[in-house]
Amino acid sequence: MQKYSDIDSTDLKILSLLIENAALPYTEIGKRVFVSGGTVHVRMKKMEQLGIVKGSQLLIDPSKLGWDISAFLGVYLDKSSLYEQVALELERIPEVVNIHYTTGIYSIFIKIVCRDTGHLREILHDKIQKVSGIQRTETFISLEERINRSIPLTDE
Repeated sequence: MQKYSDIDSTDLKILSLLIENAALPYTEIGKRVFVSGGTVHVRMKKMEQLGIVKGSQLLIDPSKLGWDISAFLGVYLDKSSLYEQVALELERIPEVVNIHYTTGIYSIFIKIVCRDTGHLREILHDKIQKVSGIQRTETFISLEERINRSIPLTDE
């Protein structure tokens, strides 16, 4: 299962605890996995260098701040070779929160978050549809996000 031979069950336990609560101090993690806080720090640095840990972020509920619309867009490109150019343009739109290069009928699948349907229309019409290389899009509005979690980490 392990892609990196340098990763062991202690590393996976550390990651599991941080996935559950990213604000947990290294000293507390160390107590729970029976190593020092310094060891947790060293192991986290190692996993960052290996590219396993890509950073940390604060998760907020956008709807609590007035951003009530989450939508997914299937994006058709004029040519698949335009992916890199289009993705770079989409990255410049702050409301675009995820970009996936996909197989299937869409070349790109993206998630956007907007304040309301007027804002959604503005983003679609004035920003996304104007990106050179996008042929057309299909929009799916999310009515509820039931689950948003990380993968389970086990060493089995």
